[in-house]
Amino acid sequence: MSDTAEQGEERTEPESAEERRARQRERRIGAHRSAHRVLARSGHQRTLRERLALLERAAEVHDLDELSDIYGGGVVEALEEKVAGLLGKEAAVFFPTGTMAQQVALRCWAGRTGDPTVALHALAHPEVHERNAFSQVSRLRPVRLTSEPRLPTADEVRDFDEPFGALMLELPLRDAGHLLPSWEELTGIVEAARERDAVVHFDGARLWESTVHLGRPLDEIAGLADSVYVSFYKSLDGYGGAVLAGPRTLTEEARAWRHRYGGTVYQQFPTVLSALLGLERELPRLPDYVRHARVVAAALREGFAAAGVPWTRVHPEVPHTNEFQLWLPYDAETAAEAAVRQTEETRTELFGRPWDTPGPGLAVTEVSVRAESLEWTPEDVKAAVADFVVRLTRVGG
Repeated sequence: MSDTAEQGEERTEPESAEERRARQRERRIGAHRSAHRVLARSGHQRTLRERLALLERAAEVHDLDELSDIYGGGVVEALEEKVAGLLGKEAAVFFPTGTMAQQVALRCWAGRTGDPTVALHALAHPEVHERNAFSQVSRLRPVRLTSEPRLPTADEVRDFDEPFGALMLELPLRDAGHLLPSWEELTGIVEAARERDAVVHFDGARLWESTVHLGRPLDEIAGLADSVYVSFYKSLDGYGGAVLAGPRTLTEEARAWRHRYGGTVYQQFPTVLSALLGLERELPRLPDYVRHARVVAAALREGFAAAGVPWTRVHPEVPHTNEFQLWLPYDAETAAEAAVRQTEETRTELFGRPWDTPGPGLAVTEVSVRAESLEWTPEDVKAAVADFVVRLTRVGG
C-alpha cells in the first residue's frame, strides 16, 4: 500500500474522546485569547511575555537592589513575614507547591500528636487531585468525614467513629462548588475537633476570598486553626508557590522536611515577587470580585430562565466566593461546543472553563469573576446568556 493511501486511511479513523478534548482545549484557549470581553483572565492563559511583564512593577513591593535569595532568605523571608502577619500567625515558611506544604504540615502534626490519621472531606484536594500523596509519600492515613457536597458538620466531627490526630478543612471546598460554612458553623466544627484533642489545619488555597462570606478578617479566620496553607496563584495571579503558617516550632520543623522533600529551591525570587505583587494588587480587590460574583450569578439565573432553558442551577445560589458552579441540562460536549463557538464568533466569552458531566444529560462548569467582569452589568450577562442559548440549541439540536 502506498504512503498516500495509508495517510488517507488514517484520516478516516474516528477521533478519540481524548483527541476531541485536546482539540477543543486548543480552540477554547485560542478563543479566550482573542476575546474582547471575558469574565476573568488567569495567568496560565497568558504568554510568557505577558507573564514576565507582571514583574515590571516589582520595585513597588521590594527593594530590587537587595541581593537575590539563595535557598531562602532575602525576598523569600520578606514574603514569609508578610503572610504570617496577614494571617495572624507566629511564623510562616515558603514552599514551591501546596501539595508539599500540606504533606509536611500534617506530617509534623502527626509527630506531635502521635496519630497519623487525618480527618478530611472526600472531595478535599489531597483525596481527589494528589494521587494518594498523603498515604503514599507521607505515611499519613486519611479518613473521610463525609462525601456529601458540603462542608462536614460539627456533629460529624464530634461523633466520628475512630480517633484522628488532625482535622483538615478545605476553605472553600472547591470541588463542591467553592463552598464555605457560616462563621458559626466553622467555629462549631473547630470546637468539635478540639473536644477530641485534634489539631486543626486549614487548606486555605483560596482562603483569601473567604472574608466576605464569613464576615471576619483573614487573621481572625486563620486564628481558628493551628496551621494554615495559602496559595499565591489561584486567587492572586502569582507564578506559583505556597506558604504554611503557624507556630514557629512547627514552621522550623517544616523547613527541615521541606529540604528532605526537595522543596528548598536555589532561587525563587520571580515567584516570590509575583506573590508580593498579588498581595499588593489583587488581595484588596477580592471582596469586590466576590460581591460582583453575586450580581453575575443572579443575572445568569434570570438570563437562562428568560431564554426558556427548562432547568438550570447556579451553585451555590448566592456565591460564597468569586467562583461558583453552573449546571445545565445538556451533555458536556454540547455545552462546551456552544461556549467556544460563542467566544469565537462574538469575541465575548461567557464560559471559559472546561465542562464536566456529573450525570446523564448534565453539564457543569465553573464561573470565575475577576477584574475583567466588573465592567459587566446584569444586562450584559443576560444578553450573553441569550446568545449562548441560541448556540446551545443549535449544537444540541
